[in-house]
Amino acid sequence: MAAQERMSSVDALWFHMEEPANLMMITAVLWFEGRLDFERLKAVVRERLVERYPRFRQRAVAGLVGLPHWEDVPALDLDAHLSRLDVPPPGDRAVLESLVGQWMSTPLERSRPLWQFHVMSAADGRDVLLARLHHSLADGMALARVLLTLTDGAEAELAAEAPEPPSRPAPGGLVSWVRGARAVAGTARAVWRKGAELAAEPILAGDLLVKGARGAAAMGKLLVTPPDPRTSLRGPLGTQKRAAWSDPVPLERVKAVGRALGGTVNDVLLAAVTGALRRYLESRGEPPEDLHALVPVNLRPLDVPVPRELGNHFGVVFLRLPVHLGTPTRRLRELTRRMERLKRSPEAVLTFGALEVLGYTPAALERWVVDTFGSKASLIATNVPGPRAAVSLAGSRLEGLTFWVPQTGHLGLGVSLFSYAGQVTVGVAADAGRVPDPHALIQAFHEELDALASERD
Repeated sequence: MAAQERMSSVDALWFHMEEPANLMMITAVLWFEGRLDFERLKAVVRERLVERYPRFRQRAVAGLVGLPHWEDVPALDLDAHLSRLDVPPPGDRAVLESLVGQWMSTPLERSRPLWQFHVMSAADGRDVLLARLHHSLADGMALARVLLTLTDGAEAELAAEAPEPPSRPAPGGLVSWVRGARAVAGTARAVWRKGAELAAEPILAGDLLVKGARGAAAMGKLLVTPPDPRTSLRGPLGTQKRAAWSDPVPLERVKAVGRALGGTVNDVLLAAVTGALRRYLESRGEPPEDLHALVPVNLRPLDVPVPRELGNHFGVVFLRLPVHLGTPTRRLRELTRRMERLKRSPEAVLTFGALEVLGYTPAALERWVVDTFGSKASLIATNVPGPRAAVSLAGSRLEGLTFWVPQTGHLGLGVSLFSYAGQVTVGVAADAGRVPDPHALIQAFHEELDALASERD
């Protein structure tokens, strides 16, 4: 009998959440300056993924009761997971984006390990690698780091250094969970390393009991936050998805805006997303009201390797984007203020704890809770740092990459920001019925960044 391992409750949550209109896949697109050596790529994938991380050679099996489990595949057929795709003419970026959208709409085969890579050859002589990985394997940050271990050069170090922990941790910073309770002091330390201040009290939400003024206030805020305004961005989802990505933006340009107007690189990029949403809504005759973005927060230290068992270890925060403000500078300043407030909030740890417990509950309850929280936002926004220096894979230099996490509830829009080798790429993944032309949002992002840059001149 094949070896089995019980799935963690958080991983099980994402396994259960999949539905035809909202596949729980993390999708990455990497483009190269030339052709990949396919046989060399296969060897690298086998050595650095399949042999290093057990999840890449295990399939997920749902049990009749209790949590699903991971089961070893007797003999992994690598050709079933790594293949070439025919690219129809003219083989340009528009065709590649269309293909990515089609594969984002295609579920992974559950009888096999939940990942698949496709190599697409563009007409200009460049190859594009499309990676599709199920969210039950790991969170987006972990999988991005794992994908970068395939590359050669600079050990694929992340662009952002992990912040130093404070000299003295908060007293009693221990979070206890029911149902198999495990101490997550390590989680607290990880969030400290991101500059967040954690609530000092034990926290129990849902089946859990919320104790302590700060913990109760933070969870209460999440529960009573009203749904976002009704716009074309939110509503029932279909099975067809759209994908698009930008030309790279020089990171130094973003830093210069932050130095001149105040704010971090992250603040400037999110302010540009905010302005892009305002421009997009106004172009459709919709009122530019504030919208919430669900922002995943990595709770794993960046200075230690991703564990072999992978897994999901992240929280989310609800960032209220100041879409209503009329000028780019005002939007940046207000967003910076709101980001500072979120950094001092225990919200990310609270949501991680809630997800951990929720994974033990029936799938119908899991979906209801996730949909309820999803109704309070209009998009998912991710910002992931990549290597500072250029890296290569299978004989070809990596020119750029982007990736998207799946949406939740009725969220039909995901915006990703990925920095690599001194540049930033903006990626948009959207439900075809919500945002039929994702390039309109990318164009609006560039216009907003131009407007911010002109303010500093």
